[in-house]
Amino acid sequence: MTLCARLAVVCLATLAVVAPAGSAPAATAAAPKSLHGFTLRADEALTHTFARTPAFAWNPVPGAVTYEFELATSKSFSDSGTIWSTTGLKSPAVAVPISLPWITGNPYSLYAHVRGVTRKGSTAWSTAFGFNMRWPDVPVPVTPATPGLLRWTAVPGATAYVVWLTDVHKQIVVRTNMADEREYYTFHQAAAFSGVVHWRVKAMRWLVGNADNALPASGSGPWSPIYASYNPPFLTGPLVALSTLSNVVSDASAARAHEVMPAFTYTGDTSMWNTPAELSRVIVFTDEDCLNPVFRGTITGAPVYAPRASGPLALPSSVNGVTGARTGFLADGPEPEAVTFDGRAAPSNESDVATVPPEVTSFDGRKVDLWDSNWPSGRYYWTVMPVDVVPDLTITTTLAVSTLPGDKTIDVVDPTGIGVGDTLQIGPAPVENAVIVTVVGNTITLKSGLAQAHSAGENVVRPSGGVTYREAELTQDSCASGRRLSFAKTSEPVVTGLSAPFVSGLSPNGKLVAASNRKPQFYGPPLAAWQPLVGADQYEVQWSPKAYPWKTAGMSRTFGTSVSLPLTPGTWFYRVRGIDFLMTGSKPQMSWSDPVRVVVTKPRFRVIH
Repeated sequence: MTLCARLAVVCLATLAVVAPAGSAPAATAAAPKSLHGFTLRADEALTHTFARTPAFAWNPVPGAVTYEFELATSKSFSDSGTIWSTTGLKSPAVAVPISLPWITGNPYSLYAHVRGVTRKGSTAWSTAFGFNMRWPDVPVPVTPATPGLLRWTAVPGATAYVVWLTDVHKQIVVRTNMADEREYYTFHQAAAFSGVVHWRVKAMRWLVGNADNALPASGSGPWSPIYASYNPPFLTGPLVALSTLSNVVSDASAARAHEVMPAFTYTGDTSMWNTPAELSRVIVFTDEDCLNPVFRGTITGAPVYAPRASGPLALPSSVNGVTGARTGFLADGPEPEAVTFDGRAAPSNESDVATVPPEVTSFDGRKVDLWDSNWPSGRYYWTVMPVDVVPDLTITTTLAVSTLPGDKTIDVVDPTGIGVGDTLQIGPAPVENAVIVTVVGNTITLKSGLAQAHSAGENVVRPSGGVTYREAELTQDSCASGRRLSFAKTSEPVVTGLSAPFVSGLSPNGKLVAASNRKPQFYGPPLAAWQPLVGADQYEVQWSPKAYPWKTAGMSRTFGTSVSLPLTPGTWFYRVRGIDFLMTGSKPQMSWSDPVRVVVTKPRFRVIH
């Protein structure tokens, strides 16, 4: 063979470098076939309905150098209907980086197509794959019921829930499938307010990214029917911590680990000093002496606390506001000042607004989650603290004359400084609150008749108007008294596969395959998928040439549950972990998955005649 002929063979072989063995470029390649969506494996059962953004795969085109992919709301794929598109794909699979909205059509609302790019030009577009994005279930109540707590079944694909408290005409947002009933108990614990709670709930997802055509996207599923929750009478007596609750229960009989931030249950209203307090708050510590707090719940009157992503109640900041709160339901809003028993500022975690990446277009969150506690050796300790409503500067006088129930006037020794509209606190604990209508001399007329009799000489107190919320005990004293329990939090690792990893791509012999064993091999960049985690808002993927010691060669972050791994030929390991935007502190990372092994083969050359 002449030198020229040898060079021609080398050149032709080089041109065919991207074609794996078993395939050859065609003069006029056909359009890709078998385009379909999937969530974990490219060979899973065909479906046209998804609860979360799917990945897509298709049969490879012989001779294709790259692929182009488009998503649209129109089967015609007009420019105005295009949602997302990409080019330069090296494998017959693609992960979509934006959140597709829950959207349905007849028969479909969304469409995908793909075409190959060969050295002779582009193929025709594939047959469109139509699909819908739809919530799989409507939440239903979980039994048995816990007093003061709403619980419902989790919805796959949901990142949060909106709860509609229909009696209150109010909607709240929670991360997990639990919500406390604080509105119904705070400043009124009688059955007339808390006995029956009517509610609805819907699943939602944070939305990420923007569609190319600016398609309006709703992350909400449908509302459930109206449910009714029935509560027993509020129990008074010593304040006692009972349990933490999620899909498991951690109580005095056994400390258990929760995969999500739990709800905290307790009972009673009386402090260790034997004084009643109609408000309380949960505090979590890293130490059994309760000296290092890492989480403070908001102040409520309910017998259970479940952290909310939408923030705390707007507790009244004045005595008059407290009086008004006794006859109605509180809205959400900024918390007033709260302090510890020894006077240090003590804001709740529900006032700590979470920050998110700018590409998250729909998010409402507070830092109400805890990091892992290294169970079983590590754990958290918690107590529930009574909270006093302490009026600011006060004016104190005494009754000059005894009164009877129903009396609307009282005589005091010295009315100096007391005026119309002020709220009075009459008698020893439990004091009786009354609003002033007129003051004439030493006689004060009240807006409503007294509920109980009072004796001459009893205190009549006019607060200055403002109030402070103060924990009624030192936390170390509360825990030392026995009102302390422990629990653990261990975020579930990302599930990247069962008997084989959730990896799909082009096999070394040119076919679209999903991994069938724990040592899969692929030609070109494989696509890795995983099951979503409750509490994960984003995912981080890292890859390394070694499982141990781990040496990160690259990383990627995605809001979806799949990603194409840009791996060069060789043996690689990848791992995945969730990112929790609501995590307390500045380290929102959850647990890593176990490393997954994957082999990327080198290209095989063919001589094209």
